[in-house]
Amino acid sequence: MKHAIIAIAALLCSIGARAYNADQCQGSLGPYPAHVEQFTYPDSLKPVFINHLGRHGSRYPASAYSAATMRKALLKADSLKTITRLGRRFLKVIDEVMARSDGQWGQLDSTGMAEHRGIARRMAAAFPQLFNGGRVLSGSSKSPRAIMSMYSFTHELSLHANDITLIEVSGKSLDETLRPFDVNSSYKDYMAQKPWKSIYDHYVDSVAPTAASRLLGKTYPATRAELQQLSIIEYYNIANLKAMGMANDYAPYLTLDEYNRLWSCFNLRQYFQHTQSAVSTLPSDICAPLLNEIVESTEQAAQGLSTTTALLRFAHAETVLPLVSLMRLPGCCYTGRDFGNLAQHWADFSVVPMAANLQVVLCKAPSGKHYALVLLNEKPVAPIQGDSRTVVPWSELRDYWLSLAK
Repeated sequence: MKHAIIAIAALLCSIGARAYNADQCQGSLGPYPAHVEQFTYPDSLKPVFINHLGRHGSRYPASAYSAATMRKALLKADSLKTITRLGRRFLKVIDEVMARSDGQWGQLDSTGMAEHRGIARRMAAAFPQLFNGGRVLSGSSKSPRAIMSMYSFTHELSLHANDITLIEVSGKSLDETLRPFDVNSSYKDYMAQKPWKSIYDHYVDSVAPTAASRLLGKTYPATRAELQQLSIIEYYNIANLKAMGMANDYAPYLTLDEYNRLWSCFNLRQYFQHTQSAVSTLPSDICAPLLNEIVESTEQAAQGLSTTTALLRFAHAETVLPLVSLMRLPGCCYTGRDFGNLAQHWADFSVVPMAANLQVVLCKAPSGKHYALVLLNEKPVAPIQGDSRTVVPWSELRDYWLSLAK
């Protein structure tokens, strides 16, 4: 507990030191970045295989919980005659969210479809030799939004490749690798026990504003802690607007400082739940089977034992986050105790926006030696911790990843 209090004190000193913009404060609820620079790789290397993992694209809110909870509080304030003019305005926003999402909670929307089409189009342009006459295996989790993301992606690939063979599968058989958070019993225990909760609760108590009081009214019957929780729910509703095709107009309801503080609460919770930390490595350990599968399939391609040129997977933020944390990719893994500066080490918006993706590209040199290029959200990253190279011998990366997946 002493460490937690020290960390929170440091956090309070630093929270106002750096303000993130409104798009960044959407966190992992924000759409995929619209402008992605085209990367390059050495002309001497010939791409021969690609492993891909993608998060589903932008969607309607995952469930009705946040909107319904906010609406219930606003209607209560209305009945008590404490609701403010701003509260009535926000109630209209919530009503629109619920109307648009009715029958579609958690489903992929048109923005999400377009995100995956764009990623597929750029992939086909960057690696035409893998798709013209190529054999592509594609797998999705059982979630409809992941399945529709896969279909949007592969359909776009088919429009930009000649004589491509596409094989698509989905369902519970892929849960061990694509939904390990559903089937790993140790992780389920971790989520039930919440060993990180005392740190998180102290943080929320110290940092979260009571912005919801401006909606509900000064005399609305709620404790400070309850107003903080309602403010976090208010944040969630606002941050998800852009992904579902609505205007993300936070300014009438939150100051930028409040938006930052509420995002930081959401960011801290994501961090503890889905990445390795000083509290536990279990959240990332659950993706060891997936990392082993990526290594095995890439090695088979390097050995010439497979005719598959691309292996595509479509899943969730809860799949991507632990995997890239286990891989220890830059900005994806932090195991220190400086939670006060967490965003300087780990920020969800830089790792898993909607349609986030990891690409492992196997290339062959004229000498016959294989190299690997790793892309996170279509940008090259240095895949070996402490090594600045973005193109590395496959044998080195293979052995490094196998050591992490033990």
